[in-house]
Amino acid sequence: MSTSEERLASLRRFNLAVRGKDKHLGEESLELAHTEVLEMPRSADAIEREVELESIVMRRQRPVLAILDNVPQIQFEDPDDSKIWKSRLEGAKSFLESAIRAVGRIDLVGSPYDWIGTGWLVSDSILVTNRHVANEFAIHKGAAFAFRMGTDQHISASIDFLQEIGNAKTLTFKLVRPLHIEAEPGPDVSLFEVEVDSGDLKLAKPIVLAGRPAVTENVAVIGYPAYDSRIPDPELMEKIYGKTYNKKRLAPGGVTRVEQSRILHTCTTLGGNSGSVVVDLDSGEALGLHFSGTFMTTNYAVRSDVVKRILANVRTGRIRPEAPSHKAVSPSPVSPWVTGAGDLNAGSASVTIPLTITISLGGALAPPAYHASPPVAPDDDVDMVEGEEAVAEDYRDRTGYNEQFLGKKFAVPLPTVSRDANDVLEYDNQGNADTELRYEHFSVVMSKKRRMCFFSAANIDGNLAKKNKRVGWKWDPRIAKTQQIMNECYGNPPKFSRGHMTRREDPGWGDPRLPSAVTKTLMHVTNTTPQMQAFNAPIWLALEDYALDHAKEDQMKIAVFTGPYFAQNDSMMYGIKIPRAFWKIIAFIHDDTGRLCATGYEMSQDQSLPEEEFVFGAFRSPQLNVATQVPIRSIETRSGISFAKLASVDPLAGGDEGLEQGGTRRPLQSLEQIRFLR
Repeated sequence: MSTSEERLASLRRFNLAVRGKDKHLGEESLELAHTEVLEMPRSADAIEREVELESIVMRRQRPVLAILDNVPQIQFEDPDDSKIWKSRLEGAKSFLESAIRAVGRIDLVGSPYDWIGTGWLVSDSILVTNRHVANEFAIHKGAAFAFRMGTDQHISASIDFLQEIGNAKTLTFKLVRPLHIEAEPGPDVSLFEVEVDSGDLKLAKPIVLAGRPAVTENVAVIGYPAYDSRIPDPELMEKIYGKTYNKKRLAPGGVTRVEQSRILHTCTTLGGNSGSVVVDLDSGEALGLHFSGTFMTTNYAVRSDVVKRILANVRTGRIRPEAPSHKAVSPSPVSPWVTGAGDLNAGSASVTIPLTITISLGGALAPPAYHASPPVAPDDDVDMVEGEEAVAEDYRDRTGYNEQFLGKKFAVPLPTVSRDANDVLEYDNQGNADTELRYEHFSVVMSKKRRMCFFSAANIDGNLAKKNKRVGWKWDPRIAKTQQIMNECYGNPPKFSRGHMTRREDPGWGDPRLPSAVTKTLMHVTNTTPQMQAFNAPIWLALEDYALDHAKEDQMKIAVFTGPYFAQNDSMMYGIKIPRAFWKIIAFIHDDTGRLCATGYEMSQDQSLPEEEFVFGAFRSPQLNVATQVPIRSIETRSGISFAKLASVDPLAGGDEGLEQGGTRRPLQSLEQIRFLR
C-alpha cells in the first residue's frame, strides 16, 4: 500500500468513526465525502484527490479555532465549513468565553523549556494540570512538594491566560507552590496554588467540575497545541493549524466513552494540549482533564469527578504528601489507574494490591475509587497466553547463546552487566545460582528492579534460517511471575506492544524440526520490553539481515545483542517504568577482511510515549523511528554493560563517525550508510 493510500485509509477510518457517533454531523459531511470519488479510476491522481476530500471532511467534522481577546473566532465562511459546528459553538458562546478566560499556558523560567503545557482554574486560587507536566518543574520533597532546581536556581512557573494568535498582550499570574502531584499509577493530575491577583488584574472565574461526565457529541478542548513531530501526517497537521502553534485554540468534538477513571474524546489535539480542559458545550462545565491522545484515533482525559474528588481531599487535608515508593509497582491489569484519594476518617477506602479490597471503617461511605476498564484485546495474537505453562525441567537441554558461534578464534563472550551488577536476577538452575536464562540459540539476562531484560543475546545462521509461526506469550517457569511483565503495560493504545529483543525469526534456524520449538521459547515475556506500535522502523528491523549480507559468505553467521537503556527518569506508566531508548550490537566475520567486526546502533521512542503529550521543542528533538549508528563504547557507557573486545573491533572506535558537524547524531536514512570498515 502506498503512502497516499495509507493516508486515505486512515482519514476514512477516522471520518467514518466520527459520522457513526454524531448523526447530524455525519449527514452534513456525507455528501462531501463521496463527491467525485465513486466515478474516479484509482490512479495516483485520483487517490490524492480522495485524500484531499477526506482531509476537508476531517477538518469540517473536527475543526480547530483561533481565540482572540478571550473570544472564539467562530468564522465559518468557507462552503466546506460545518454549519452544525457554527450553530453549536454560537449557542455555547457565553460558556466558552467564561471557560477560555480560565485556561492558560504554563511558562517556566530557569528550565530548558520556555513553556510546558496547559492548565486551568478549578478553584479561586488553584490550577490543575497533568502530573507528567508538573514533573518537569516540580518534585516531591519531604512532607510537601517544591519547584525543581533549574540551571542555577529553582525553576519558577507562571500561567499566562492569553498567548493568543495576533495578540501581543500577556496576562500572567505566578504559580505560588505545588499543592499536590498525584502519585503513580494514579490519575494524571497535579494541583498548584496561583496568586490571586497580578497588579490590578484578578484571576478569572474557575471552571466548574461536572459531577458525572457522560457521552455527548457536544464538547470542546481549550489549550495550547504545539508542533508535534510524532504526527504521522504532518501535511494534514499544517493544514489544520495553519502552521501556527503554541497559541490558545478551541477544538470541538465529542466524548465517545466514559470509563471508571477517564473519558475518551475526539477533539483535535497535539503536544502542548496536555492539561487542557474538556468543556461541555451544553453546560459550560468541565468534563475532563486531557492528558494523552493519538492523532486521528482517540484522546484521553481524567474524569472531572475524579479531579473534583482529589481537589476536595487536598483542600480538606485528607490527602497529604507521602514519600514516593521506589519499590516495583504491580497494579492489576484491569486497573492501571488508582486515585489513592480515599478518606480514611469516614466510610471506606479502596486499596489496589492488585485486587480492590474495601475495608470498612465505620461512619458514612467514602466516594468509590475509580479504575479503568479492562483493555480490549488486540486484533492479532500479541496478548495470547498459552493455557499450558512449561516447567523448569523443560529447559534443561537449552544451550542458549554460544560464545564460540563465530569460531573459537573469534569467540564473543556473553555481555556483562557491570554498573548494576546487584540488580541482575539470579535463579536456581538445578541447584546452582545462575543469571543466564538459556533458550534455543539465544539467552536473556534479567533486571530484578525493572522486571525486564538487561539484554538478549542471539546466534543467527543465515544459511539455515526457517520461517516459523507465531504462538501465544508465555511465562518463564524458572523465575517467579512477579519478576516478569505479562499484562500490566501491554494492550491496545495508549498501552504498549510487546517488543521482541531477539527478533521472532532470528533463532529459527537449524534442524527443520526446531522452528516450532524455537518460536515457543521466543514468545516468553522475558524477551520483551514495552514499545509503541510505531517504534520499529524498517531500518531497525533490517539491521540483522543487512549484517548477514556482509558476513563471511561461507558461514553467514552473526551474533546479536539487544536491550533497553534503563534510566532513572524513565516515565512510570501502568506501574512499569518504560524505557525511552534501545540499543543493538551486531558482531560477525566480515567477508572482505576475514576479521571480527562489530557495529552499534541506537533508536529512541521518546517522542512516541503517549503520556508526555507536551513537546520538548528545541531543547530535545530526537527523531521518531530513526536508527543511528553509534560507537559501541558509548553504548557501554550509557547502558552500564560491558561487551568485552567488541568495542575495539568497532569501525567507529577511532572516533564518533556517527556524529554530524555540530555534534548531533546522524540518522541512518538507508542501510548503505552503515560503516563496517575503518
